[in-house]
Amino acid sequence: MLGTIFDIKEMAVHDGPGIRTTVFLKGCPLHCLWCHNPEGLISKPQLMFKENKCRHCGLCFKPCEHEECKPFGRCVHICPENCLEIAGRTVDAAELAKELKSNADVLGDSFGGFTFSGGEPLFQPSFLSELINLLKDYHLCIETSGFAEEKIFKSVVDKLDFVIMDIKLADSALHKKYTGVNNELIIKNFRYLNSTGKPYIIRTPLIPKITDTENNLLEIKKIIGESNWEKLPYNALAGAKYKMLGMEYKL
Repeated sequence: MLGTIFDIKEMAVHDGPGIRTTVFLKGCPLHCLWCHNPEGLISKPQLMFKENKCRHCGLCFKPCEHEECKPFGRCVHICPENCLEIAGRTVDAAELAKELKSNADVLGDSFGGFTFSGGEPLFQPSFLSELINLLKDYHLCIETSGFAEEKIFKSVVDKLDFVIMDIKLADSALHKKYTGVNNELIIKNFRYLNSTGKPYIIRTPLIPKITDTENNLLEIKKIIGESNWEKLPYNALAGAKYKMLGMEYKL
């Protein structure tokens, strides 16, 4: 089973219990205006160009034989300033699981487990499910928006040890305005998660004048009750990657 990822972060300490390895899956059904991982929004690999370092030497436009470069019409390997890189790679679940296990073995008993993030990991449900099955002997966690068909959400969550789930906006109309989708499905999936008895954390990014309002936080509190709730500060550098990807930061 093939899937697309855009990063693997080792020694992660904020993505679940213990020292973990976080795998970032590419593609997301939400398009939050403040997203700080824009390379995770689109499911296919993208070219990242660091224009501020470019010498304009033209070397990258010369023909090359690298298969990974051909879709972009530029050689990503020749730049003397390393201005170019590809965000995203297609991987086989079995090969990726083997790679992850090998790296985890180095930490031994200090290793906390694997976390699946994104993008939205539930956007690639078949690939994610196979990866979970291949890594079932480890502690497994997901970081998710909760936006997925109920059947997919339940089938994945039931196999996991820990869940980190966003609830960004309580009002569905505002949720659609700022993320591109309504929140009814997210709330429904949260209620299922809450019923399982599985350990979880709810996270809310504090976006100035959007999610950090007193009313929004009060309404989220009504939804999640006594759930473990983390409020994450706004990342002022969230828009830095957009220009490199040829995308617009709309916030």
